[in-house]
Amino acid sequence: MPWSNQSGGGGWKGGGGPWGPRPSPGQQPDLEEILRRSQDRLRQAMPGGRIGGPFAVLLAVVLIALVGFFGFTVRVNPDELGIVLRFGEYIRQLPPGLNFRWPYPIEQVELPKVTRINRIEVGMRGSSDTRDATTTVRDVPEESLMLTGDENIVDIDFVVFWQINDAPDYLFNIQNPEGTVKAVAESSMREIVGQNDIEPILTAARAKTEASVQQLIQRILDSYGAGIRVVQVQLQKVDPPAQVIDAFRDVQAARADQERLQNEAQAYANRVIPEARGEAERILQAAQGYRDKVIAEAKGEADRFIKVLEQYQKAPGVTRQRIFIDTMQEVLSKTDKIIIDDKGGAGVVPYLPLNELQRRAPPVTQEGGQQ
Repeated sequence: MPWSNQSGGGGWKGGGGPWGPRPSPGQQPDLEEILRRSQDRLRQAMPGGRIGGPFAVLLAVVLIALVGFFGFTVRVNPDELGIVLRFGEYIRQLPPGLNFRWPYPIEQVELPKVTRINRIEVGMRGSSDTRDATTTVRDVPEESLMLTGDENIVDIDFVVFWQINDAPDYLFNIQNPEGTVKAVAESSMREIVGQNDIEPILTAARAKTEASVQQLIQRILDSYGAGIRVVQVQLQKVDPPAQVIDAFRDVQAARADQERLQNEAQAYANRVIPEARGEAERILQAAQGYRDKVIAEAKGEADRFIKVLEQYQKAPGVTRQRIFIDTMQEVLSKTDKIIIDDKGGAGVVPYLPLNELQRRAPPVTQEGGQQ
């Protein structure tokens, strides 16, 4: 449109705007007139003064393409799985990406997130404060207080992690998946806790309790056809009730002392008993050795006597003389004695203290003095 610099027109030819002259103050605009003038100006802009020809065909093709793209395709995100319903009936599944489907109301697509790990809290509720990035946990006693097999009360908070395993079953077999998982988890935990005593649950049986509860939850959900896989059951807090926790800790400390004393006594027994057994074995071995030595000596004496007897039977005189000499040698070797020859002993003084001369000199110590 030509631009007019004439005053009073405001810059548009013939008056105040592209749709014709502005109405005077106090006059209401005529809508029909505005629409008629808009159609006239659109016809003037089209070739031949009317809408048609190649431009109309191109516009129609673009409109059809847009309607086809947005009406017949659906985008499935990487963490989703498309479930196609045709008039409400499950037909097929769509992988991640752009997929063809008939527009609503012929086909409808549900997009459950099959790879996301969901979290259900039982016995507690966590809330995050975005201002200071802290998380506060609120206890829910009506869910956490449970009765054990030995009729004690225990306060248990735990978390269940789960994900979708079968999308059609998940969508059509259960109405409230999160509520179902929570109810089944609480019921399973109460059943497992009711089958065990309180002490193993608080100490050594935590991992066993988690595994047993996970298996029971999975078995119940499979019986419902829920299409859910339980990834993990994680115990967060396992304590006695707050009203009796101090007394319970005293009992636990006494049990720990009892176990410590038993271990010390067992260690002492393990040390003393082997020593006693070793001493008894040593005494037995010494007695066995003494017995073998006496028997061997007796056998040796008997054999020697037999040998002497054989020699005596061959030459009695010589043997008796030899026995006499050997006996005298054995007896006299242990006594103090002085032998004086009859021929050379005539000049010996009778009162010479020969026995005193035979005494040995006293031993000398290392310092050189006598004892």
